[in-house]
Amino acid sequence: MSSAKSLDQLDNHSAYLHFQRSQWANLRDNVELPLSAEEILQLQGINESLSMQEVIDIYLPLSRLLNLYVEAQQYRHTVRDKFLNAGYDSVPYIIGIAGSVAVGKSTTARILQALLSRWPEHPKVALVTTDGFLRPNKYLVTRNIMHKKGFPESFDIKALIEFVAAIKSGQDSITAPIYSHLSYDILPNKKVCIEKPDIVILEGLNVLQSAINYPEHSHRVFVSDFVDFSIFVDADSNLLKQWYIQRFLKLREGAFTDPKAYFHSYSQMSEQEAIGIASKIWDEINGINLDKNIRPTRDRANLILTKGADHQVESVKLRK
Repeated sequence: MSSAKSLDQLDNHSAYLHFQRSQWANLRDNVELPLSAEEILQLQGINESLSMQEVIDIYLPLSRLLNLYVEAQQYRHTVRDKFLNAGYDSVPYIIGIAGSVAVGKSTTARILQALLSRWPEHPKVALVTTDGFLRPNKYLVTRNIMHKKGFPESFDIKALIEFVAAIKSGQDSITAPIYSHLSYDILPNKKVCIEKPDIVILEGLNVLQSAINYPEHSHRVFVSDFVDFSIFVDADSNLLKQWYIQRFLKLREGAFTDPKAYFHSYSQMSEQEAIGIASKIWDEINGINLDKNIRPTRDRANLILTKGADHQVESVKLRK
């Protein structure tokens, strides 16, 4: 009897198979790491220390699983074409990555993009963040919701749905807006273009949100309706707040020092003042958004990565 099955039998009423870190690492099945130490270093986030062992233990097994899912979809397309007695282009496989601010979604997305693009079956992997579909600051200020940036109402959900629908329709070339964390706004007249990818990784706060988050549009389709496999990156709320403050302090010493930065004034503050501001932003904005809009979507995910101290994944849950 496998260890995974044994764990499952301990909790027959769970929708998920539960894996401790060591059990999940064993599912790598001898897949070799295609990334160098230098490449891994370039993938890590501002406030994270991404070790080679973390990639081997957590992300190699995950890339193997995702590769199997993509292969299965490609086979289904073959079955479809056989049934129709005609050949049609395959549409991209969409992987959604959701989770709180400061949890490390972007790092997870970059690692998976790097690993999945090394598999010969799907070498073209695009990465898009839903930040590009935030409303411009001017729009948010006009409607007095600047303090709710990142909440469902701050996104152009119609444009985001049209974007993912275009991906799933198999369009040759699709563009998306670009968000600048330096200017804290959408870049006017700037677009990112993706052309016929095999896989699209869609990373953002709202990837798993549904009609509950958009009651005024309860009968519409949502991003989650187009996602083939979804991942939620999770951690204890106290850790998330701590990581947010740490990231804020690093940005204060780095990107915020740029006179063009939206938060340039924060770079002039003392460390204690900056900690106070970051803590206030978390308590009044990001923490509320997490509890109200983001964490309630966690159990809709196909896979949950739960992190502990130092951003290390401690356990994995895979939907049965």
